[in-house]
Amino acid sequence: MIKLSLIRTDSENQDFRNMVALLDEVLRVSDGEDHSFYSQFNKLDKIKHVVLARCNGVHAGCGAIKEYSKETAEIKRMFVRPEYRGQGIGKIILKELEIWAQELKYSECILETGKKQTDAIKLYESCGYFVIE
Repeated sequence: MIKLSLIRTDSENQDFRNMVALLDEVLRVSDGEDHSFYSQFNKLDKIKHVVLARCNGVHAGCGAIKEYSKETAEIKRMFVRPEYRGQGIGKIILKELEIWAQELKYSECILETGKKQTDAIKLYESCGYFVIE
């Protein structure tokens, strides 16, 4: 049985930065040539709201929100370590980010992910997100 705890923090948190470094390594491989294009949208300097998931004392995943507009929060830097996938941790992180966005008075959340991130796309669609232009 896993014991999961969520921590709200910001992008200065070193544990979050370590998770993002792991995420970037995974994306560098899966995105291939497209990685440099996507990386320009993934800077941490404007991210103020971060959720870290700890599973049995180990950082298992993360996600963040940043302001897209006065009404809209953008979900950013979603990641679950491969060895913790398939346990619903991504959905739990996403739900916590949505709750936090509501608390911050955003009326909607949006996100963007690479076309090759099929597992991420399935997660987001299962949580009610859909493709827009």
